[in-house]
Amino acid sequence: MFFITRRALLACAAAAACLNAAPALADTAWPDKPVRLVVPYTPGGATDIVARLIAQKLVDDTKWTFIVDNRAGGNGNIGMDVVAKSKPDGYTIGLGQTANLAINPTLFPKMPYDALKDLVPVSVMASQPVVLVVRADAPYKSLAELVAAAKAKPGEIKQALAGTGTLGHMAGEVLAKRAGFQVLNVPYKGAAPAITDLLGGQTDYMFATPQGALAMVKGGKLRALAVTSAKRLPVMPEVPTVGESYKGFEAVDWKALVVPAGTPADIVKKLNAAVDKALAKPATISQLLAEGSTPVGGSPEQAAQYVKSEHARWGAAVREAGVRPE
Repeated sequence: MFFITRRALLACAAAAACLNAAPALADTAWPDKPVRLVVPYTPGGATDIVARLIAQKLVDDTKWTFIVDNRAGGNGNIGMDVVAKSKPDGYTIGLGQTANLAINPTLFPKMPYDALKDLVPVSVMASQPVVLVVRADAPYKSLAELVAAAKAKPGEIKQALAGTGTLGHMAGEVLAKRAGFQVLNVPYKGAAPAITDLLGGQTDYMFATPQGALAMVKGGKLRALAVTSAKRLPVMPEVPTVGESYKGFEAVDWKALVVPAGTPADIVKKLNAAVDKALAKPATISQLLAEGSTPVGGSPEQAAQYVKSEHARWGAAVREAGVRPE
């Protein structure tokens, strides 16, 4: 009888050991199937371009398989909600950015997810400013001249918006506050119609993405007056930063890889290490710089702290400007 009991106890102990080891073994094996990368915007946009670039570098380095899933809508909220409500097993990750993680939580009276509690930042991969542009034949040759004109005609100078609550919109609001002028915002459903009306003279200026502005600046259709990054862009070295006129001014659209809260820490670290390796490659750096972005990288802890600080900063800017969704 003693022999049978002892053998049973040993069997139970072995089974318990296997159960306890199972999560660690599963995490170590991750990923053993395709990983879904949710991009909360349409294909071909600035966020989608960065997502696919980094995903391809990860595939090249690790041989992991990624499936890009574009879930556009709600100013990025729909895609991020998909990530937030997914199983936290490392097989659904998302590309959050300034709007859906830092601006929207204050912009929208009701959010489908909590940006700070339901999502865990893995890495801030890249950041990109917006470019203040006017028509090439506009009378404004510098940021100072545009500000002077806006002050001379309060509320008459029109700013085209790619959408309410976008980084370009908020950059314009912060600039107006810092420079002390009133802005008349004209929102559009996307960058393309906003730029079209700017070229047609229906509006006076716009904060556009480098991808949307660079070709037209080089083609002589638009004039770039300033960029909102802390330093000048390598692709537009002749264009000054807003910060050169207003100290400390910075507004960038950062892209952060996020996972659902509860995702095992070792998966987060493994993914972070792979992203950092990809971002350090000369080819990745040159490709990001060429489109007006700057690679960032860093630890998950640094990413979390940065997202938290941006959440607070842009939340305050939205409240001060009194911005509401369309």
